[in-house]
Amino acid sequence: MKPIVFLLFATITTIHAQTAADSVVLYNAKWDIQEIDRGIKWRKTHFNEKQLFNANQSINILEIPFKSRKHRWAIVTADSLDKKNKAQGQLRPTSTLAKENQALLAINGGFFDVKNGGSVDFIKVNGKVVDTTRLGIGNQAAFHGQAAIVIHHNRLRIIKGASTVGWEYTLQYQNVMLAGPLLRLNGTDEALPKNAFNDNRHPRSCACITDNKKVLLITVDGRSAESYGMNLAELTFLARQLGCRDALNLDGGGSTTLWIEGKGVVNYPSDNKKFDHEGERAVSNALVVKRK
Repeated sequence: MKPIVFLLFATITTIHAQTAADSVVLYNAKWDIQEIDRGIKWRKTHFNEKQLFNANQSINILEIPFKSRKHRWAIVTADSLDKKNKAQGQLRPTSTLAKENQALLAINGGFFDVKNGGSVDFIKVNGKVVDTTRLGIGNQAAFHGQAAIVIHHNRLRIIKGASTVGWEYTLQYQNVMLAGPLLRLNGTDEALPKNAFNDNRHPRSCACITDNKKVLLITVDGRSAESYGMNLAELTFLARQLGCRDALNLDGGGSTTLWIEGKGVVNYPSDNKKFDHEGERAVSNALVVKRK
């Protein structure tokens, strides 16, 4: 298996804080690498001397073959109730969703209603719509509802959508999960508007597809002195350096969780305000890999 190759960029735009020095830091990073299953690797590193973006950063990456006869992708949800009955929505930790669905790997998925449960954006599982976007058709789509992960013939794809609600119903795929913002598409960075969500540092979760046909599930821890987190420009920079052709931001913040069978939660979820593996938040949905 080819290792992740970091790309060095001599020219960095002045609107971002990233520099060529950050490229060098990533290129020279020492990664702890473990093989999890055939063709699947887990990589982790911790910058603890403010080397990356002048900040401490804890990064975990699961590298999965784009094509695999041994594994299959799935979108799993905590509940499939009609969202007219919001009070009965359910939330469960990513680790619980993974175990309930006999997963090998799991990362938290799209955005959800923290108070009432249920996803706030469209989700389709095995051809059945289990969650709908919490806005009327034709309304302006939220920033996290203008792109999607789809699964087609057991291959994960990242799709750019539209700015109005309803575009998702045109997708003919059997498994769809809306998320966002979209960070990269076809090797080009997407424009990110300036706002607090994009510009402030938070824990982040991301899915991407590389030029050499790998799927990367990435978590960046945050909200602690040990790991500051990233803004979306920094996350885009990281994805680009990892060789990601397409990259999609997933729900982050306290939701950011990466789970591996036999190892448990391997990143440092932030909800308990401690730099440990115990601060996992209950979520509505997750993206998982199962053994066939």
